[in-house]
Amino acid sequence: MARAGDRGADGRERGGVSPRGGRVQRGDSNQGGRTTAIVEFWTYREQSFGSIDLAGYKVEATDGEIGKVDEASNDVGSSYIVVDTGPWIFGKTVMLPAGVVKDIDLDTETVVVDRSKEEIKNSPEFDPETYRDNDYRGELGDYYGNTRRG
Repeated sequence: MARAGDRGADGRERGGVSPRGGRVQRGDSNQGGRTTAIVEFWTYREQSFGSIDLAGYKVEATDGEIGKVDEASNDVGSSYIVVDTGPWIFGKTVMLPAGVVKDIDLDTETVVVDRSKEEIKNSPEFDPETYRDNDYRGELGDYYGNTRRG
């Protein structure tokens, strides 16, 4: 499996850098005093992940495949993937902050996330009209920050 970040015998990078743990920082937001996850949670764990066009990649949760990437943002500090779950959750679309992306397998075009199907299924409702708004991002940050895995 060629993972983003694998290095050859010469030490040169082959597709990025291998995943490392990130941490979620929490702080007060300007949205009514609500606590939200901040920039780190909206940033890929590895910088090289943001340089890969993930549209069409399969998405795999900790307990199996959940769908395909419909859209991916690589904006610094606000990166995310939008996943079309197809029939798995009755056609539900979900948005995942970049911080939940654990790994990317370039050979199989698979994005591996560190959340279960159930956690993703229970995430805040995706709204195609408001998913770029700070309030929605705050809600997602709170939700996924509270389901954080080590």
